[in-house]
Amino acid sequence: MSDSDTTQTAAPLAGRREWLGLAALALPTLLVAFDIGGLFLALPHLSADLHATGTEQLWITDIYGFMLAGFLITMGTLGDRIGRRKLLMIGAGGFFAASLLAAFSTSPMMLIIARALLGVAGATLSPSTLALISNMFRNPKQMGTAISLWAFCSFGGAALGPVIGGVLLQHFWWGSVFLLGTPVMLLLLIVGPILLPEYRDADAKRLDLISVVLSLAAILPVIYGIKQLAAGENSSPAWSALAIVVGLGFAALFTRRQLRLPNPLLDLRLFRNLKFSSSLLAMLLASGTLAGLGLMTSQFIQSVLGMEPAKAGLWQAPTGLGIAIGVLVTPVLVRKIEQSTAILGGLVLCFVGLVLLSTVRSTSSAGLVSLSVALVALGIGPLFVLGTSLVVGSAPPEKAGSAASMSETSNVFGSTLGLALLGSVGAAVYQSSMSGSAVAGARQTLADAVAAAANLPAGQAQPLLSKARDAFTDGLDIVAYSGIAIIAIVFAFAWVTLRQKAPAPSAPTEPDPVAERPMVTES
Repeated sequence: MSDSDTTQTAAPLAGRREWLGLAALALPTLLVAFDIGGLFLALPHLSADLHATGTEQLWITDIYGFMLAGFLITMGTLGDRIGRRKLLMIGAGGFFAASLLAAFSTSPMMLIIARALLGVAGATLSPSTLALISNMFRNPKQMGTAISLWAFCSFGGAALGPVIGGVLLQHFWWGSVFLLGTPVMLLLLIVGPILLPEYRDADAKRLDLISVVLSLAAILPVIYGIKQLAAGENSSPAWSALAIVVGLGFAALFTRRQLRLPNPLLDLRLFRNLKFSSSLLAMLLASGTLAGLGLMTSQFIQSVLGMEPAKAGLWQAPTGLGIAIGVLVTPVLVRKIEQSTAILGGLVLCFVGLVLLSTVRSTSSAGLVSLSVALVALGIGPLFVLGTSLVVGSAPPEKAGSAASMSETSNVFGSTLGLALLGSVGAAVYQSSMSGSAVAGARQTLADAVAAAANLPAGQAQPLLSKARDAFTDGLDIVAYSGIAIIAIVFAFAWVTLRQKAPAPSAPTEPDPVAERPMVTES
């Protein structure tokens, strides 16, 4: 490696308390993964119970991630200022309360509001956990191992989420999946102050509230406009197009302000590093693809194949296991092969899985669907681990919260954008195929078609279900083709940028002055 690597290896080794602290940080990581996996399974049940429309279903699914992505940069900077452990504890308490509100929601709007609050609370958890890891493990090898284990918990939780959620849905009401997080948060509130040290930047400047508002005003209108256009539920696309334009206008104002502020909310100079920026973009696209596939395949297994929630959850578990294995074995792989080779090889595996998924028909087995998505997840693993290490490792310790928030923003915003866009693409294909259906209630979603068929005579119900299942499968195939195109773009980025023989990436700030800046550490 380079001389910088030799210097970094001299960093102090973490001890027993740091590794126990890593175990504590696994709790919120598992929680977020549980939440998403359980929601996918609960969606058909809560939609029928709350009478949610197609657009409301998308908002229930997406608003959590949109608020999470919108506030991640803000919370990462806030953690640098007030302390990452303190912010983590505040977020744990907020997530606990919002989980209760979501579990006992009585209307789609109430659930959407609860999910939005969960997103704000969740935004305090993600950057805090990753920033604390980068502070606790300064030795590069230990940091790589710690980030790999952190990612394993995240994606292992994604594997367990559908399984546990399926069991809960089998025996309890849909709100039970949101209660999974409550004991986890209580445990974190107890052990966090004991095991986790506090870190904050003693020179952190005041949070720029105007930048916070501008960042939200840039993200939410654009996402809303894209979702509405893709869903095709507007009589006129003018309002959706206007929302996108307004959001882009605020994005321009946000960018201009960040470039002028001496202490910006988001340091755009970091993006001058080609490997830094390309890693963020690659993770955004890859996470969006995986999330969109997860949404479509979970509904396919339940509603097309007609499986009960517990069994459907078991068939979805290989997806989380695939990516968990991918992130766990990556540190071992890069000891023998180049990082770029590991990433590119994983992306080839993604292609194989997506091609298999594009062959799925309404009569296909759950095994084929599960294997296809598991291969995609396994192949994306190296990109997530190595990309996260590159982004977080490029920042000095006192700016770890900001760097971690950028990495998490890329992944979370990619996931939520994938849910919105790929989910809307699948919905649009379904609605187009079902537009001529004589049963008006079956034209919106497959869940509506299943509910409508339950009230029809057998002679009418079976043709309706057959047509609806074929229409949904057509949407799944289009999503798979879209995924092939997206992963091809990711492959091109990785090929051009990561294969270059260049010095290790460094933060845009001068290293020596940064090293001398005060960093407050508390037990």
